[in-house]
Amino acid sequence: MSKLIFVNLPVTDLKRSMAFYEAVGATNNANFTDDTAACMVISETIHAMLLTHDKWRQFTSKPIVDAHASAQVLLCLSEDSRDAVSAMVEKAANAGGKADPTPIQDFGFMYGRSFEDPDGHIWEVMWMDPAAALPHAQ
Repeated sequence: MSKLIFVNLPVTDLKRSMAFYEAVGATNNANFTDDTAACMVISETIHAMLLTHDKWRQFTSKPIVDAHASAQVLLCLSEDSRDAVSAMVEKAANAGGKADPTPIQDFGFMYGRSFEDPDGHIWEVMWMDPAAALPHAQ
């Protein structure tokens, strides 16, 4: 079995956050969703666990960072094309997120944009030309 990643994110409005992640392409796994948390499936191996602040506090006594004012992590997802990168950012903006809180990166062989979810968590979305990732002969 492939390793899975569950990114846990504190959210202020669970239903709003679920709707946002569904708008950018995630699906809800009802088996791990209740009134305090929602499991949003991004891919077969990537899941975002949206946790109310009360639920979050069950896992750590550290203060919840206001992601609109501070950043603890930058999350990055890959896409299959430059157009798919832009499409995801546009979906995020149309669903109440903020497009491009970090500078757009265009290196020709690699293209990246970003969005913030309604709670300020930053997701980078990138595409890289598969040929650029191949080892070069010396």
